[in-house]
Amino acid sequence: MDGQIRTRIKPGAKVRVVQKQHQRTGTLTEGIVQDILTNSPSHPHGIKVRLTSGIVGRVQEIVQEE
Repeated sequence: MDGQIRTRIKPGAKVRVVQKQHQRTGTLTEGIVQDILTNSPSHPHGIKVRLTSGIVGRVQEIVQEE
């Protein structure tokens, strides 16, 4: 499932994000959502979140919903 719709992403969900510095390569980082940083209901490049590890990135895939 893709991460462009804000209502699909909840704190505690396991997701894969792309960090700003990895946008060219498309390297994904997996983690648990701590905070949702995007306020708009959708975003074409993915909803920006902060993971529990402190990494900030845009959601590319939702692995497991909470």
